Amino acid sequence: QVQLVESGGGQVQTGDSLRLSCAASGFSLDAHAIAWFRRAPGLEREGVACYNNRDDSVYYKESVEGRFTVSKDKSKNILYLQMDNLKLEDTATYYCGIDEAGPGGRPWCLGLRGRREVWGQGTMVFVLH
Repeated sequence: QVQLVESGGGQVQTGDSLRLSCAASGFSLDAHAIAWFRRAPGLEREGVACYNNRDDSVYYKESVEGRFTVSKDKSKNILYLQMDNLKLEDTATYYCGIDEAGPGGRPWCLGLRGRREVWGQGTMVFVLH
């Protein structure tokens, strides 16, 4: 059974760093397009970092590029999101998700719904002054 479990969220101050983890089970990380999304209160979900399953390239949301880094630990089957220089606007619930049938990447990050999405339960990040 495919399962995604996020962890690592918490309350930090502006400028701090945080690393989120997504433990995957039931599939290997390279089997599907995988990504980090987030949803701030009252707003739509937005793609933060999305792998393209065809070439393993990553598309980053413009406002996080240079501050956030996504990576795969294939030996542990864990997806990470290293977040540096956090800003107030990064406050959100962060979700790890896969698209079992689509390529992922930039279109998915920019709002095109995946063909067969599976999501974790999310982990909350609060960035304070």
